[in-house]
Amino acid sequence: MKTKSILVNTLTFSRVPLILAWLVVAVIEEYHSSLWAIVVSGVAIFLAGLTDAFDGILARKWNVVSPLGKMADPLMDKVFYVVTFPTLAWLLLHQGDATHSLVMLVFAILYILRDLWVTFLRSVGTLFGADGSAMWLGKVRTALSFPAAGCIYAYVVFNDAACLADVRPGLLVACYVVEGLMIALNLISFCTYTKEYMPYLKKALEHT
Repeated sequence: MKTKSILVNTLTFSRVPLILAWLVVAVIEEYHSSLWAIVVSGVAIFLAGLTDAFDGILARKWNVVSPLGKMADPLMDKVFYVVTFPTLAWLLLHQGDATHSLVMLVFAILYILRDLWVTFLRSVGTLFGADGSAMWLGKVRTALSFPAAGCIYAYVVFNDAACLADVRPGLLVACYVVEGLMIALNLISFCTYTKEYMPYLKKALEHT
């Protein structure tokens, strides 16, 4: 049982070195494009997404869900967002696409602000006995964030590929659609959590 718990926690915490490895190699690839850099960065961001899927699945399957895991998993997700989305904004700007970079910057800011706000709401809720578990919409948002980041990065990497010149406008539209959907989901999640925790927030204000 202890070995299984260690494995699950290792999966959870491995998200940080994986996404930091992606950051380093993605920047290198931007300055010195090469097949090895594309492969390594792609594998790193893919594995980072897999850790989010499998740590929870294995924890429940092996019955090793722990308070540490419940706190660590959302923290690792936040590290992923803080590293990935601003980096994608920079990569787009470095490629000369200022408009798309601005969209990605708004995307990143909204993600980070939403997570900070929800963390605050949960902290307030725990003062009055709230469960504090992630809502289903929050879980969907988190689950979709990893493939969304991967899709956006794939667009960034292959944006200048000569063989894709004819379909580049369509790829850009698809990328904007992904970003727009995730921004909308992020805002809906923000509002849903606010509504759910508003009674606790009102109680906290009454006790000030």
